[in-house]
Amino acid sequence: MLIIGLNGSPNENGNTKLLLERVLKTAEENGAETEIINIQKALSTAKTPYCTACTNPCSGVCYKGTELEEAFELLEKADGVIFGSPVYFGTVSAQMKAFADKARGLRGKKTLYNKVGAAVTVGAAKFGGQETTVKALHDIMLVQGMLVLGDGFRDDDCGHHGVCSQKPSENDDFAIKRAQILGKRMVEVCKAVMDIR
Repeated sequence: MLIIGLNGSPNENGNTKLLLERVLKTAEENGAETEIINIQKALSTAKTPYCTACTNPCSGVCYKGTELEEAFELLEKADGVIFGSPVYFGTVSAQMKAFADKARGLRGKKTLYNKVGAAVTVGAAKFGGQETTVKALHDIMLVQGMLVLGDGFRDDDCGHHGVCSQKPSENDDFAIKRAQILGKRMVEVCKAVMDIR
């Protein structure tokens, strides 16, 4: 089982990555292999860092032979994907949005269809747009045909939309606990739906 974390933060080693690492560490403890993709780095290797709909359907010509193509190829192998983004004006970062737009080709091939997805996010304030950002991440997943999870697990509680943190995430004990719970749920559901991928 492979679970990928997508770091949609412009800060490669910030709060978003910390939350992704906590989810993935628990997933590893429960038997999954994991990897993190730094979206900003992958986007920087493409001809343009945002989609211009240069071909329809998407041929991927603008990112052939780049780290972005490698990231998309890795997502093809994934059983589950954790989408991580900081809150930017109540929604996802420009990097996450650009990555989602560039993934038109994945949608055309149904690459992420029936793969398990979940979200983590971090804002500057306690109620700083985390849930609206999680919902935007859910929209991205739903458009790709993914199975969307919240941050609950049978041994804990039903959870909510996803992991929502106030920065600095390393001091947000509640968010770290939710990330650990989400890691267990990801593995459980990825196992349960393997036959439909």
